[in-house]
Amino acid sequence: MAKTIAFTNQKGGVGKTTSAINIASALGILGKKTLLIDSDPQGNASSGVGVRKSQLSHTTYDVLIGRCPARDAVIHTEFKNLDVMPATMSLAGAEFELADIEKRERRLSAALDEIKADYDFIIIDCPPSLGMLTINALVASDGTILPMQCEYFSLEGLSQMMMTIKQVKKLYNPDLALTGILLTMYNGRLNLSMQVVDELKKYYASKLFKNTIVRNVRLSEAPSYGKPIQYYDKYAKGADAYDSVAKEILERI
Repeated sequence: MAKTIAFTNQKGGVGKTTSAINIASALGILGKKTLLIDSDPQGNASSGVGVRKSQLSHTTYDVLIGRCPARDAVIHTEFKNLDVMPATMSLAGAEFELADIEKRERRLSAALDEIKADYDFIIIDCPPSLGMLTINALVASDGTILPMQCEYFSLEGLSQMMMTIKQVKKLYNPDLALTGILLTMYNGRLNLSMQVVDELKKYYASKLFKNTIVRNVRLSEAPSYGKPIQYYDKYAKGADAYDSVAKEILERI
């Protein structure tokens, strides 16, 4: 039965999608059958693994509104042990269409029940917001990973995200856990980066991943080629960092 992890952060540009793609890829390389679910209307996780969105028959949107079963929306990628449930801009409409549906916060969870046995891990890339798409992902998940940039505003956003997780645990999913906080775009030469890390260690020391993701040009280039970093440049620092984080996840779960 799959372990489901939602990558969440209401702040955009923190490396959330990049982390979801590359950790899903790393888990696949480690021999874990993995499904990457794109739950962001921008669809960047889909294009980041080579999906041509203009040729899609079914997407995450169709699954959420009940137009098709989850299995029909899954695509096999060219990468080892990695499947994807893609998304397009049509997913933005789900926020409104789900508003009047009973048990709307459990739509994704119910849809995934039929395919959980097919995978070791399900990784969900959430939109940079705290709307119904993110709530659905958290309700469907065993844990959540919070990628965050090493800057002051990220600390403020973390507090808000922790409150959301607490509310989801209380109302819908008591088993939801904080799998970890992943520091991205880290620059050890900047005092601010080190100050943010020190602040996080005061309150979340046990939740911080040991490995951080440094700023890396190759990581930025890989999505434009539709490849996870391990397949674009396996010798890049970013590839090694995400591989190490994936191994940490296996230790924690």
